[in-house]
Amino acid sequence: MELRHLVSFLAIAEELHFGRAAARLHLSQPSLSQQLQRLERNLGVELVARTSHDVRLTAAGRAFEAEARSIISQMNKATHTAREVAAGRTGVVRVGFNFPGGQHVVPVAMAKMATDYPDVSVSLVEQRTGPQLAGLASGELDVAIVYGRPSSPEFASRRLFRVPLVAVVGNAHMWAGRGGIAFGELARQQCVLFAREKSPAMYDAIHAAAEASGITLTVAHEVDDPSATAIVVSVKPLVGFASVSRGLHIGSAVGGPRPTPVQLYDPVPTLDLYVVWRAANDAPLVDLFLEYVEASRPFQIPTYRAPEVRARR
Repeated sequence: MELRHLVSFLAIAEELHFGRAAARLHLSQPSLSQQLQRLERNLGVELVARTSHDVRLTAAGRAFEAEARSIISQMNKATHTAREVAAGRTGVVRVGFNFPGGQHVVPVAMAKMATDYPDVSVSLVEQRTGPQLAGLASGELDVAIVYGRPSSPEFASRRLFRVPLVAVVGNAHMWAGRGGIAFGELARQQCVLFAREKSPAMYDAIHAAAEASGITLTVAHEVDDPSATAIVVSVKPLVGFASVSRGLHIGSAVGGPRPTPVQLYDPVPTLDLYVVWRAANDAPLVDLFLEYVEASRPFQIPTYRAPEVRARR
């Protein structure tokens, strides 16, 4: 069965006149009659009954007309969808992000894009850098917003901004309320860290600051989930690490044991945030999302403000 035969049949069904139907389709009347005959032979039923005086649909023809219209409608919809996706005007772009990306990049880019392209959907997942890059490599993600520039040639990337890190401690910790802590003071503290593969750039930035301070960190607990890190330090006398964005967010919680951020200095460990995509990308929607990320500059990055309390000595 050919699609053009369905189109020809529907024209006959609407006009109930072979001459008018043929003219409408820019066909000769004999060609139209041949297409109808082929369709009827393919189906094994008579769809159109005609005499020298009139043209009418048979009972089978009336039943077939409704199904044929549905098929043509679905085909038109599929064609339109394919063209819209190819032009980057509809579809889904799958975006991974970390906390600073979710706070300062994704919402602004999505808001701008939703105004211009309301039929484009953005599927979001918050993950550390390692899982995001694995998802990007496997095709589960289209775009990743991560710490550090990936070294793999399969990825292309663009730097967005620099993020300072802060220490995170419970509100009963001796550092809680301090205006700032020299990184070297971590030599006398036990820390909470994560496996390097989860976020290599953040892991390396923390250890580089320790090396610059001439100390070795004592890692007493390993937790791969940032939210779990906040819970652990809120109930144990340990020191965790977070971006200033996450640190200020969790520090604003109220009630019960809670974590609080403490500024680090001498040195201040910092990370660069990157937007990353597959270098071989040929999806218009990915290019579109990247354009709106770029249009979202300048990003509003928070700065740490020490609490107005007396520093403990």
